[in-house]
Amino acid sequence: QVQLVESGGDLVQTGGSLRLSCAASGSISSINTMGWYRQVPGKQREFVATMTSREKTNYADSVKGRFTISRDNAKNTVYLAMNSLIPEDTAVYYCTMLTLSRQYWGPGTQVTVSS
Repeated sequence: QVQLVESGGDLVQTGGSLRLSCAASGSISSINTMGWYRQVPGKQREFVATMTSREKTNYADSVKGRFTISRDNAKNTVYLAMNSLIPEDTAVYYCTMLTLSRQYWGPGTQVTVSS
């Protein structure tokens, strides 16, 4: 059974930085896209960033220039480096991984940015 586990969420002040990690455990092969989404209470989950197996990246406009996604295929791990954090970045961050047959989600990690 495949499980994704995020880590790195924390409480940080405006302007601070965090690095999220997400590792997949279990038998998972041929991961194509890895990515991050976020959600605040009462709102839909929104796209943050993705990286394909060919390392093509895509970012939400709201995080461009501040967040950087990276991946370690040997470890089935995806990272999200977040800089210049603002209160609007406060959310539960979810990682996701897509194979040819299905999409996996982690349980989420809380990021809180205080003003």
